[in-house]
Amino acid sequence: MKILITGSNGLLGQKLVYRLRNTSGITCIATARGENRLVKKDGYLYETLDITNAHNVEIIFKKHMPDVVINTAAMTNVDTCETEREACWAMNVTSVEHQVKVLGNLKKHNTNYQPHFIHLSTDFIFDGTHGPLDENETPNPLSYYAESKLAAEKIVQASSLDWAIARTVLVYGIVDNMSRSNIVLWVKSNLEQGKKINVVDDQFRTPTLAEDLADGCILIARKKAKGIYNISGKNFYSILELAQTVADYYGLDKSLINPSKSADIKQPAKRPPVTGFIIDKAKKELGYNPHSFVEGIKILEDQMKQMGH
Repeated sequence: MKILITGSNGLLGQKLVYRLRNTSGITCIATARGENRLVKKDGYLYETLDITNAHNVEIIFKKHMPDVVINTAAMTNVDTCETEREACWAMNVTSVEHQVKVLGNLKKHNTNYQPHFIHLSTDFIFDGTHGPLDENETPNPLSYYAESKLAAEKIVQASSLDWAIARTVLVYGIVDNMSRSNIVLWVKSNLEQGKKINVVDDQFRTPTLAEDLADGCILIARKKAKGIYNISGKNFYSILELAQTVADYYGLDKSLINPSKSADIKQPAKRPPVTGFIIDKAKKELGYNPHSFVEGIKILEDQMKQMGH
């Protein structure tokens, strides 16, 4: 099975490559814009690919004829998407059109070629009036980022391909180059330095360990599953409870955490107040079994130690 991953330099992309490299029966093709930023370079192929460029997509997809494409590449900074709308649309929507179209054409001209397109989506497509949510919830995006992700879902669903959409929530994890922080590291480093932090108590999520999300995507690929799957963590927390859980885990001073309201934190893009996912479908149909949030923190801690942080 040939599995091509877009956005392999990103958090989920890296986890997928590391899960799939050197796996018997699987050829992993990692693709991203620019150079390969992963520390380990063996056990998979790497191709430079700009998915916003239709010709580039055609060349790489034709060359490898992947059985599965896992599209993790996206512009995910919600506030940047609000202000840089053209870039957001190109990265999150046009790129999906290109991939779906190229795979559709390859399928049309090769009778026994049946590519499986797995697309990553987000809880932000919902308006956050209630939660946790199942796969049948009606989307109602509040931000431009959310609009772009919903538009991409519709393109995937309207395609002639075998498709699956993996929706996820608040992904955290450690990447090779440690260029991006996440909620766990942000809370930990601020509290260690004795800094006060403002944390919202009116947003609710089911935080997702990047490794769990990668495993969910691989289960979808291996089982050739089709349709929409919620792939997230299993614990439902307010962001405040999340931060307090991190503080407790590391024995840090919780009094530095200042409960605040979303309205008081000035951000260009609106966030849905309550999301979080019900993951029963993924558990039942895929055998998906994510870690608890506390187990996730422990996994991060072990990885940090291995990296010498």
